[in-house]
Amino acid sequence: MAAGVPAPRLGELLADESVDLHAGAATQDDAIRHVGGLLAASGAIADGYAEAMLEREASVGTYVGEGIAIPHATFAGKEAVHRDALAVAVVPDGVPWGSDRVTVVIAIAARGRRHIGLLSRLARTLLEPGVADRLRAAGSAEEVRAVLDGEADRSTP
Repeated sequence: MAAGVPAPRLGELLADESVDLHAGAATQDDAIRHVGGLLAASGAIADGYAEAMLEREASVGTYVGEGIAIPHATFAGKEAVHRDALAVAVVPDGVPWGSDRVTVVIAIAARGRRHIGLLSRLARTLLEPGVADRLRAAGSAEEVRAVLDGEADRSTP
């Protein structure tokens, strides 16, 4: 971001076609490729980004707790990013993720080093009580954006 230009809200980085609330994935790699496909469908990334996410996962796990993983690419994969974006897949049956089980996969695509700021903002959002449950219960891309932007009703799961 240029100096003085506010960072976009997390929800602004999430296109409708980058949300799958009923994803199926048998493995962690399947889930990562799936969110990579969602990013590609929105035009945010080029070929090769999903493979760079798999490389990152092989070196540093992206499970963050409460059934959520945040895959993102190695620095080498940043060249495949057309624009900063998020993708969200809810896997109702869960998918094994190392020794854990993941039901929400949030992929980050960002140019250069901007993924660090996005990871930080996303982590702060996910630390809020009930956010993981609200993401799992979301019924639309609009609801997911509201949760990510802190606008979802905090009294519901």
